[in-house]
Amino acid sequence: MSVQKTNGIVSYENVHESYLRQRQLKGSANWFLLWGLGVGAVISGDFYGWNYGLIVGGFWGMAIATILMAIMYLCMVYSTAELTATFPHAGGFYSFTRNALGPFWGYIAGITVSIEYVLANAAVVFALSQYLKDVIPGVPVYLIWLFAYATFLTMNIWSLELSLNVCLWITLVAIMVLGIFYISMLVSGVFQPELLFNLPPEPGQSAYWLPKGWTGVFAAIPFAIWLYLAIEQLPMTAEETGEVPKNMPTGMILGMFTLIILSVFTLVLNSGVGGGAAAIGETGVPLGDGLEAYFGEGATSTLVTTLALICGLIASLHGNMFAYGRIIFSLSRAGYIPRWFSVTSKNHTPYRALILGAAIGFICVMLISASSNAAGEKQFFSVDAIILNMAVFGALISYLLVMLSYLKLKVSRPDLPRPYTSPLGIWGAVIGGGLAIFALVACLSVPDYQPGILGILIVLVVALLYFFLYSRNRLVAQAPEEMAALRMKIQSQRRN
Repeated sequence: MSVQKTNGIVSYENVHESYLRQRQLKGSANWFLLWGLGVGAVISGDFYGWNYGLIVGGFWGMAIATILMAIMYLCMVYSTAELTATFPHAGGFYSFTRNALGPFWGYIAGITVSIEYVLANAAVVFALSQYLKDVIPGVPVYLIWLFAYATFLTMNIWSLELSLNVCLWITLVAIMVLGIFYISMLVSGVFQPELLFNLPPEPGQSAYWLPKGWTGVFAAIPFAIWLYLAIEQLPMTAEETGEVPKNMPTGMILGMFTLIILSVFTLVLNSGVGGGAAAIGETGVPLGDGLEAYFGEGATSTLVTTLALICGLIASLHGNMFAYGRIIFSLSRAGYIPRWFSVTSKNHTPYRALILGAAIGFICVMLISASSNAAGEKQFFSVDAIILNMAVFGALISYLLVMLSYLKLKVSRPDLPRPYTSPLGIWGAVIGGGLAIFALVACLSVPDYQPGILGILIVLVVALLYFFLYSRNRLVAQAPEEMAALRMKIQSQRRN
């Protein structure tokens, strides 16, 4: 095993060919399966979490935040579709950033993406247990956590085909549930537009415009992101997708427009029912409150609400688990984290990476539960909101890095083969990156969100210590993401 010095930061080991044989992903997913995975990973945002933006920003504050974040995600989706066609690797954002900005920033992108999906999944599992404990009283919540992780971990380990098809069907059912809700609210007359503006305004502010002022738009940003968070996981399926330049852009772009349509209906119709924005903004089950306004209180309402919420949450639980399995696998295969986590099963699924992510997620769920118990029952949803903000903050760091990577490659490597080209081009990445900076500033500027941000920074410090003290001298030259970057560097040196 030889060592190849590349620069003053990292060094590489050339591994035996058997190393990569033990770490192979296989599959030929089409655009429809990708669409299902992308929408499914996000759709829980239409079932819970988004509504906290109403209480901090009012309806128009949340609406403005949602429009801005929809634009950011559209720009990012088009840009990353181009990057995925150019670098079709399981590392996704880590791969793009590694090729453009070097191994250090590639590692940071990979770690923040891992944080995003592990925490997002922990939040979903925790929320799922809160809804189920009223349906199946007497069952300890930790058994619900174990069952949720074990069930979908088994599916993801069993085979790619099973995983993607299950996610597709759950996603279709979740969309159907939302569609029935939208139609019911409109046809029945339960939706009342005036309820959108019943949040008490702060002194000097308008109840009908921005009851919390423009600062409310900043405060609503993380919850607007929750309506779209995770669509960017699709590039991590590149090594398991057929005809990447065709299927990846189609699946990602159609998925993004699907999510935008759902978010508009959810924001408007779910905010104007029951107790209106003032009540919906404080509940942990906004869709449930809407259904209760339609069915009335009782067993029927409880059953329908529970089934609806579980459906939406399960779709995202499954999709997020798929995502963190791929990013942990990629970082491990390249040597950034311990290599033995990237060994795949006989069915070519990253079972060790999936198990590691589930174990960390389970610990996170226990910490969330302990925090909510310590804070008291009335503080439950504020604790939940902090976890969502942690996932959002980790995601925003990776968004900014990938937009910078797109711009860097466009300028420094205009000759790079690009089987798919974003119609938004450089300006799309500039706008997307600018909005990512805006969203980061918004997260940093709200005191209530800062404890979650501190948690992310602690994880990053630990990851950086591991990188500088150990893994930077043991990277794998033959890992696809690293091989592509090293090849680009050699080509650049020859041109110069």
